[in-house]
Amino acid sequence: MTISNQMMKGLLDGAILALIAQGETYGYEILEKLKEKNFPEISDGSIYPVLLRLSKKAYIQSETRKSDTGGPRRKYYTITQEGQTELDNFRNKWFALNQGMNNLLRSDKDVK
Repeated sequence: MTISNQMMKGLLDGAILALIAQGETYGYEILEKLKEKNFPEISDGSIYPVLLRLSKKAYIQSETRKSDTGGPRRKYYTITQEGQTELDNFRNKWFALNQGMNNLLRSDKDVK
């Protein structure tokens, strides 16, 4: 099943903010956590433009430092107060939309 690019763009922003709000993380770890949660259609390069966009909006901040495993330097992300406010707004809108869609789809199923 494919999801439209516009829909995925909006969902990824909220999903990534939610993951970063759970604690400091880096790009590859975000990708792995999304896959663990069965988030659809995530490619390795798809989250970095989102991270850049969230950073430009001051929803997240980053710090580059040595990796814990001795590999290359990593950019670690944390959520800002503005980002937490945006996540709260996203969460409220998501639950309202989800409830409305579930109600609509359930009633549509009952009609048939």
